[in-house]
Amino acid sequence: MAIPQHRPLLRRIPGQDASDGAGVRLKRSIGSMPALRLDPFLMLDAFSSDRPDDYIAGFPDHPHRGFETVTYMLDGHMQHRDHMGNTGDLGPGSVQWMTAGRGIIHSEMPMQRDGRMRGFQLWINLPAALKMQPPAYRDIPADAIPSAEPAEGVHLRCIAGHLEGDTWRLAGAVNANGEAATDPILCDLWLAPHAGITLPVPDTHAAFVYLYEGAAQVDDAALSLDSAHVLGEGSAVSLRGGDQGGRCLLVAGKPLGEPIVQYGPFVMNTREEIEQALDDYRRGVLAA
Repeated sequence: MAIPQHRPLLRRIPGQDASDGAGVRLKRSIGSMPALRLDPFLMLDAFSSDRPDDYIAGFPDHPHRGFETVTYMLDGHMQHRDHMGNTGDLGPGSVQWMTAGRGIIHSEMPMQRDGRMRGFQLWINLPAALKMQPPAYRDIPADAIPSAEPAEGVHLRCIAGHLEGDTWRLAGAVNANGEAATDPILCDLWLAPHAGITLPVPDTHAAFVYLYEGAAQVDDAALSLDSAHVLGEGSAVSLRGGDQGGRCLLVAGKPLGEPIVQYGPFVMNTREEIEQALDDYRRGVLAA
């Protein structure tokens, strides 16, 4: 068996303060500017606040075309509604996986007036051949997301993709068999103080780690809080918790290598396709 090549830490993308929707405060790392995308990932937003004024206005009706959104809730309660009649309740530990395809109009609104709201939204690009597919939507409750403790002091939830070691294998709740064009991997890791693990990541994938709680490191490189850390080439990533432990996301996917033209909530391959999306939206046929 070949010895896995550990991926080094290439660069750090700090989360930048931003506002979206009707004024929701968040931190944007991946995608905070076009040069900071990581194919196939377009954007990663992290939201976390105990102040209702930071989130209460939510994300009223808005359109998307050409990519997928993945919303992962850690704390709080939001409700999704879309033009297809879908309604989904997102509570702690749950996930919404939405493929916008040719077009979807939806809202994401808080279902609480106090307390902490915390989670993430990840945008994953779609290949040109699938950008105009019919939209799709999936709610995944917290208890449907597989979890494991593959090493002492390590707890792992696998939202998408699959991971395995010498004595364990964990298939995610979404795209567990690699059927998606980007074959995404999305996992949430708790690392106890100084607990460590080496996880396989296919050498075909681009990958990053986002530290959102405590402290951790990749090999000997310390991670920065509220930042995405892009990994170099290799077939595995070695993670270890800091003195107080840490919690982070591991995200990986196959690059598409296609042109990206983005205008707000529309992500296509050409300017002409963006203009068509805008025209379709104005005429009320984006999601027809």
